[in-house]
Amino acid sequence: MEKFMFFFQEKFVPPMIKIGEQRHLKAIRNGLSVTIPFIILGSIFLIVGNLPFPWWAGFIGDFAAKLNAPVNTTFGILSLLATAGIGYNLAKDYKLDPISGSILSIVGFMLTQMTKDYGLDITNFGATGLFTAIIIALIAVEILRFFVKHDFVVKLPSGVPPAIANSFASLIPGGAVILLVWLIRVVLGFDITSFLEIVFSPLVFALNTLPGILVLVIFICLLWTVGIHGDAVMGSISTPIFLQYIVANTQAYAHHQPIPYITAEGFYSMFLCIGGTGSVMAVVFLSLASKSKVYKAFGKLAFPSSIFEISEPVAFGFPIVFNPFMFIPFILTPVILTISTYSLMYFNIIGRPIALVPWTMPPIIGPFLVTGGDWKAAVWSIISIGISVIIYYPFFKVAEKQQLKNEKDEDVVEVTEIANM
Repeated sequence: MEKFMFFFQEKFVPPMIKIGEQRHLKAIRNGLSVTIPFIILGSIFLIVGNLPFPWWAGFIGDFAAKLNAPVNTTFGILSLLATAGIGYNLAKDYKLDPISGSILSIVGFMLTQMTKDYGLDITNFGATGLFTAIIIALIAVEILRFFVKHDFVVKLPSGVPPAIANSFASLIPGGAVILLVWLIRVVLGFDITSFLEIVFSPLVFALNTLPGILVLVIFICLLWTVGIHGDAVMGSISTPIFLQYIVANTQAYAHHQPIPYITAEGFYSMFLCIGGTGSVMAVVFLSLASKSKVYKAFGKLAFPSSIFEISEPVAFGFPIVFNPFMFIPFILTPVILTISTYSLMYFNIIGRPIALVPWTMPPIIGPFLVTGGDWKAAVWSIISIGISVIIYYPFFKVAEKQQLKNEKDEDVVEVTEIANM
């Protein structure tokens, strides 16, 4: 175990730190976060319009179609929102005008969606165009950066308002972006979106399989054990795919079709992160019931954040980070929950994710909402908490035994000091 951890920390961790801080990946991660509030809002309308009660459909009648309108609007422009968000964040990171970066990205993306008759095809404005949105936004901002860096921009007199000056400064870079995409999509007739779908299809397929999601979960937990925010690092890769899944599931649910994807956005956060990454709520519950004064106090402090799926107090306070003994349950618990939850959804025993809810949604409530009101998912969340406690229990008791010994030794030292006064 020690040899493995040494190898992991020396050979694997440094590259992962660099990846986590890489500006393009950060821009993707931060840019995609722009889409989340709109998906959540769309999900609310989706749930209200499709509550799983027979009487509800008869009650709302034709009004259900009107409730689906915001769903189509929010989910239907997912790629457009992502393009704007990524372009904005990357330009901001380069200390360029972020609005210019966002607008150039949007224009470039829309130009990729030309039909053979040179009309605008909006069918890929949703999740299907997400990879195109990412690539085009990165390219557009890099072109903007190149022209600004080499001072090849239109400059207006100093008295001109900044908003107007910035808009003219993006004139030449914008022309370069449009020219490049126009040549590829219109003149050459190359379908960028279809090509990128083919390129990323192996990864898209893999992350909806049990082995694929297990590898992702293990990597995230391993990174956390050495103090790296694994969710942030791996999220740059997985989030675009999980968002595609949830949009496809939402559309299938709204049309009363079979739900295609198991590991859609919400599977990981609502079912595998009970109390945060590693399902550390179990540690909080065990601490609250501990005989140790320190652990009991720690449990009281960590409980509020754990309820809202924030794991940092436990990860760094208990601690889990750089604690080889606690690595085992920290990784084992999500692995077991992944296998069991995936299996339950695969055999349609519990519902699959069809709506997006905030990742801070408490256990039981979150799984219930993310599956569109499936009570069995809520029951499974309760059972999952019990499973987590059972897995963590023997490891916690060993740590508690050592902590009680330390507290006893400290009490003895205090008594001795008082006696000698």
